[in-house]
Amino acid sequence: MSSLLQSWRWYGSNDPVSLQDVKQAGATGIVSALHHIPHGEVWPLADIQQRKSEIEAAGLTWAVVESVPVHEAIKTRNADCEKYLDNYRQSLRNLAACGLTTVCYNFMPVLDWTRTNIALELWNGAKALYFNWADLAVFDMFILKREGAERDYAEEVVAKAKERYAAFSAEDLKALSDIILMGVPTEGSITVEQLLASIEIYKSIGHEGLRQNLTYFLSSIMDVCEETGINMTIHPDDPPYAILGLPRVASSKEDLLYIIEQVDRAPNGICFCTGSLGAGSHNNPVDILKAVGHRVYFAHLRNVLKDAEGNFYESDHLTGDVDMYGVMKELIAINSKREQPIPFRPDHGHQMLDDLQKVTNPGYSAIGRLRGLAELRGLEMGIARSVASKD
Repeated sequence: MSSLLQSWRWYGSNDPVSLQDVKQAGATGIVSALHHIPHGEVWPLADIQQRKSEIEAAGLTWAVVESVPVHEAIKTRNADCEKYLDNYRQSLRNLAACGLTTVCYNFMPVLDWTRTNIALELWNGAKALYFNWADLAVFDMFILKREGAERDYAEEVVAKAKERYAAFSAEDLKALSDIILMGVPTEGSITVEQLLASIEIYKSIGHEGLRQNLTYFLSSIMDVCEETGINMTIHPDDPPYAILGLPRVASSKEDLLYIIEQVDRAPNGICFCTGSLGAGSHNNPVDILKAVGHRVYFAHLRNVLKDAEGNFYESDHLTGDVDMYGVMKELIAINSKREQPIPFRPDHGHQMLDDLQKVTNPGYSAIGRLRGLAELRGLEMGIARSVASKD
């Protein structure tokens, strides 16, 4: 039985975490992307090969491309859609020509991820990413000033948001706004006005329209994927529910089954993210994995701890609402039937120890992920040996 491929997200030469650090952490696969290429442009062969050579020179393997961004023109299916689809298909061909065949992407409108605090201090002094509904409502109602925003929140959340807004300073409001806008994947900065304009576009598209646009995107690239051997893996919505009036189409078991059944071709797969799915009380990650595991080609493993209101923070990898034992056991079972091992990475980690004094990408400090990877590797080995002994 082959082990899962232990991987690590690396942002390139500008990443505060070096490839040497990654090797010492115990990962062998790298998850990376060409972040310097503007969204929608073709990824040049030379740039792909340069990144791959840099990784291989360090004795590692570029295992997963995360992500090849889907341009907003495709998500909204506007007049430029076909141009960007042509570019996307060519980027896939270029990646395959360099031997890269697992690609992650998302179809979240406007925001790739949303948190309201990127440095929540835990009981032990470490810091974690955090999502709080009342803080989001403060942004939505008083900074974004979206029409009808108040109707999208529970009464108690609205009441808390009004209390917080009254107590927040101008600096507090700017800090909250900056954190939420971090989730907008742009080459430059984005203003609140631009975000509001984007939200209006999706208001007319709606949930069903976004589903149809995703189906169109997948149908448009599947021939290239089959020709080149590329597997696409959609990342679940983060968090897995509608926010700021934006529709979501990858937030539940039903959503993921719809995606793989609507375009029922082998390269149409799932990036199984336990943290994103686990942030929703409507989701049981083990149950979801059992349902879609045949199309899981990549996994993000992290944990979350929710409170009664649905606020959550990213907890230790093995302690939280996600049954990581159950997830790992199912992943091992799926992996045992594969010729190529499923890559997984410790998704996010606490900022802790020496990293508290360093500037790090939110969720991507070295030591917290090292701890997470060590725990996940141990969990995998223990389960695998237990299964082997029973066999």
